[in-house]
Amino acid sequence: MMSFPIWLPATLMAGALQAWRTAIQRRVSKELSVNAAGLVRYLYGLPFTMLLLGGYRMLFATPLPSPDPLFLLFCLGGGLAQIIATNLLIMAFAYRNFVVGTAYAKTEAVQGAILSFLLMGERLHPLAWAGIGCGVMGVMLLSTGGKRMGPMDFARALGQPAALTGIASGFFFALTAIGIRRATQEVGGNDPVLAALIVLAVTVAMQTAMQGGFLLLREPGQMGRVFRNWRVSGQVGLLSSLGSACWFTGFATAPVALVRIVGQIEVAFTLGFGHFYLGERMRRSEVVGLILVAGGVVLALMGSL
Repeated sequence: MMSFPIWLPATLMAGALQAWRTAIQRRVSKELSVNAAGLVRYLYGLPFTMLLLGGYRMLFATPLPSPDPLFLLFCLGGGLAQIIATNLLIMAFAYRNFVVGTAYAKTEAVQGAILSFLLMGERLHPLAWAGIGCGVMGVMLLSTGGKRMGPMDFARALGQPAALTGIASGFFFALTAIGIRRATQEVGGNDPVLAALIVLAVTVAMQTAMQGGFLLLREPGQMGRVFRNWRVSGQVGLLSSLGSACWFTGFATAPVALVRIVGQIEVAFTLGFGHFYLGERMRRSEVVGLILVAGGVVLALMGSL
């Protein structure tokens, strides 16, 4: 029996914050390279992440646990997978519009369900699997961009750069979720929220070092642009840290696949930001796709009861 009070609102909030952050980050990516735009969320998110951890400890007077040494390895693996996934997602934006690029990456729900079963033995109720299927149908409909496509047309579309990049992004996001869940399990203690914040702080610090070091070696000229765009980049960092704190809390308290299935509701927020914030037109197919995604979330929740 799964308890909703912690992981469910955390996952729903994570979806809203991630959609908002991604919308702003797309504007940043127009002025920065792929690697520089990726660094923004870690570099500017690190101070906010530390504040979240420090504030939580002060508020609840919680002592720091003693994590298992494997904790650092899982943080490193999950952090690296997220860097790769984020860069691939930014690359997908170059091929199609904001909503479609994100929709391809949302295949991470089904990929996460399969990987979490193979790597962690997490099992789902048949209703949850039905929810995955419904949600995948929804995001695939969104990925057509309103075009009428037969089975063969869709099969050919899957070979296009946007599809391949988005699906690859979803795969690495799924690996990220598994790495983070395993890291929280190695923290120890009885407070899953504290474990999530500790994993978040360590992971973001590692990501800042990895992505920042790579940028200095390969694209040193981009570093100045990263700091010159601090006003917008600071917003990305704040939303990234808040969203990641919610995602990590979800991973610490519920199976990866279940969190990712419910997290597909982010597509609804993505449609809203794409329409109102970026001025992209909402098509009828996107509305139908949204309904399918919402139906998938409902089925997944029914399967978790």
